[in-house]
Amino acid sequence: MKILSKIFTWWNGATIGTMLAASRGFEHVGTDAQGNKYYRSKKKTGDGRERRWVIYEGANDASRVPSEWHGWLHGSGDDVPESFLPPAKVWEADYTPNATGTETRYLPQGAIQRGGNRARATGDYEAWSPDA
Repeated sequence: MKILSKIFTWWNGATIGTMLAASRGFEHVGTDAQGNKYYRSKKKTGDGRERRWVIYEGANDASRVPSEWHGWLHGSGDDVPESFLPPAKVWEADYTPNATGTETRYLPQGAIQRGGNRARATGDYEAWSPDA
């Protein structure tokens, strides 16, 4: 079943066509902390640019691309991000992908999924009345 998913689906990682293209005529330039692999074409396109893309480790989700690699994919710079990034600061949080639609999503206190009970408004709120 895994081979069929590689042939016919694009949302479960790279298809066979993409994997074959990545293994021929394209250069692997780096891998991020999540295991996503980044490639570029060895030949330039008609307008002089190179094709760049990512093969995701796991499900295809563009929010899993860190900002430095996102800029590289869109041609913001010619250098691979790993070659010019400053070392991480101790206060910097590790990258986390978008959790929307997953069990780890953010749910505020009044969310229906958390019971729908929210804190009552305190004295700093006064309802508008047209008669006032």
